[in-house]
Amino acid sequence: MRQVVLDTETTGLDWEHGHRVIEIGCIEILNRRQTENSFHCYLNPERSVDEAAREVHGLSDEDLADKPFFRDIAGAFLGYLGDAELVIHNASFDLGFLDNELEIAGMPEVSLAKSNQVMDTLILARQIHPGQRNSLDALCKRYTIDNSKRELHGALLDARLLAEVYLAMTGGQGALSLERSEPGQHAAEERGAIDRDGLDLVVLRATDAELEQHEAQLDMIDAACSEGSVWRRTQS
Repeated sequence: MRQVVLDTETTGLDWEHGHRVIEIGCIEILNRRQTENSFHCYLNPERSVDEAAREVHGLSDEDLADKPFFRDIAGAFLGYLGDAELVIHNASFDLGFLDNELEIAGMPEVSLAKSNQVMDTLILARQIHPGQRNSLDALCKRYTIDNSKRELHGALLDARLLAEVYLAMTGGQGALSLERSEPGQHAAEERGAIDRDGLDLVVLRATDAELEQHEAQLDMIDAACSEGSVWRRTQS
């Protein structure tokens, strides 16, 4: 399964008031593993950057003056996305801006909100952590992901952090290897196996409430990942 984690920076908060995209950052995830195939560009927005926005991302009119227009990179951007599922934090914000850019570029028939499946990690985080702060910084702290370099917002850095947050939120399965070892590949002593002969082991079984919570968590992972949870796939 191919997913693209996407983030943008903009001149302001509302495309309907004429604000534009100035940076796009994308990170590719293949079968729940990040790859080196990223997409990143700065853009000339053909308008000034609001001061409040500049304080967030640090990009000035002078920084963007010699950058390409969105229409110049639209084909390469859409080609990179392909039919991948888009993973975006507060997706309505980024998709609104990008669909507006596509319309300005003379491509009103193209809508990422309609052409690609979208996983909104803000909605997912609110389901998993109701009543808690679910900003990207808060989620990085909750899942112990190092965001110390995030002094200013940047689309590529934020996309990379969001990719790690998303994988952690949906089970962290990207770090697992399901390959089976050949019989006899690892001797018991190499594994540090414990000799259980003569031990009177106590078996603790999950309560009905714990089993229900476990199933609810698996349902949430299944909803977030089309391949479903590793647990259910390996138990079937």
